[in-house]
Amino acid sequence: MKTRNLFLLVAVLIFMLSCDNNNDEYENVNVATPEYMSLDAFRSSVKITSPKAIVESGKIYAYNSLVFVNDINSGIHIIDNSNPENPVKIAFIEIVSNKDMEVKGDYLYADSLMDLLVFDISNKENIQEVARLENVFPDYITLPLVENLVVDYGENGHNSGEIIVGWNITEEQRKVGDIQKGYNGDVLFETALASAEATGQGGSLARFKIVNNYLYAVDSHSINIFDINNLESPIELEDVQAGFDIETIFNKGNHLFLGSMSGMYIYDISSPATPAFISEFQHGTACDPVVVDDNYAYITLRAGNLCGAFESSLEIVDITDLYNLKLVKSYAMDNPYGLGIKDNLLFICDGTSGLKVYNKTDVENLELLNTFENINAFDVIPMDSHLLLIGDNTLFQYTYQNNTIDLLSTFSLY
Repeated sequence: MKTRNLFLLVAVLIFMLSCDNNNDEYENVNVATPEYMSLDAFRSSVKITSPKAIVESGKIYAYNSLVFVNDINSGIHIIDNSNPENPVKIAFIEIVSNKDMEVKGDYLYADSLMDLLVFDISNKENIQEVARLENVFPDYITLPLVENLVVDYGENGHNSGEIIVGWNITEEQRKVGDIQKGYNGDVLFETALASAEATGQGGSLARFKIVNNYLYAVDSHSINIFDINNLESPIELEDVQAGFDIETIFNKGNHLFLGSMSGMYIYDISSPATPAFISEFQHGTACDPVVVDDNYAYITLRAGNLCGAFESSLEIVDITDLYNLKLVKSYAMDNPYGLGIKDNLLFICDGTSGLKVYNKTDVENLELLNTFENINAFDVIPMDSHLLLIGDNTLFQYTYQNNTIDLLSTFSLY
């Protein structure tokens, strides 16, 4: 009898354990725990070093003969591109949580969490940090762009004595009931940047843009504005509320075009310190950079779990009347990121499907001229003489030839 009872007890325990591990009651999640740094350590962390291998390439920027490549959340690689056939890395600026940059008159502007940094780059062998504007980006905490994200501050909650400078991600299986128990374990699904001195040129994914004597920097819902008449001493001005989930900024004449996850916003900067809303073009939720020419806006919409949309596409919008925007045509894409235009050419970084080159003379019937496969294309900058492309920790450069482009050089940043 005891043996039979013991058998029954073991059977019941096994049944209970198997029920407790029922996959229907559990969910695989990515748990993000914060990495902290003291404020003093953070504000003394900038270093200018010799070139180093890149970890994860981000945004790209060109200024004169220099190319700047963001190493996501780590800093900026500086490349001498005097000879595009043979680029040379010359320095690395170590900047905590850096993602964006702009240059004017040999001054480099870069973000670092809530601060704006200014560097004098006139002497490439002696780059100097010359200014730091503290606490000018209030919405600086950005969550990792991974699916099924759970933010876990631990039992004691957010450490208010330090700042969050990064996240450690671990994959765990958690009970659905436990996941939904407040912010300590909150699931965040579908959550995802004319003057005398020369300025540079950024890609379509930029959140920074200099227009004349003003630097505009967008966050998720605002345009942050800085007077840079004195290049090494920017002055923070009052920001402008500008919608939700803003991701990118593009300038054409006296207008700013903001790409967001829900649409495109257009602002008039005739009064540069106080951008004024003109209109918006709404689309389904998707990741959304935008570039424009005289008559049309070109918007790539990227689908996926983090971006919300079901289908990726290129949307072309008639902007001849800024108060009456009209969708002209939508083209299916695979996984688009950045894009660029030069004359009649349209360049689409279609992720793992490579770089696609179109003739945009007739926007209702785009002509595919070429596809450069076997590269994971992230963003482009169409220069006057050649095209820059960043993707997979590699800088690609192309020359314009016979209404298309030819590969000029491939430069690994490792």
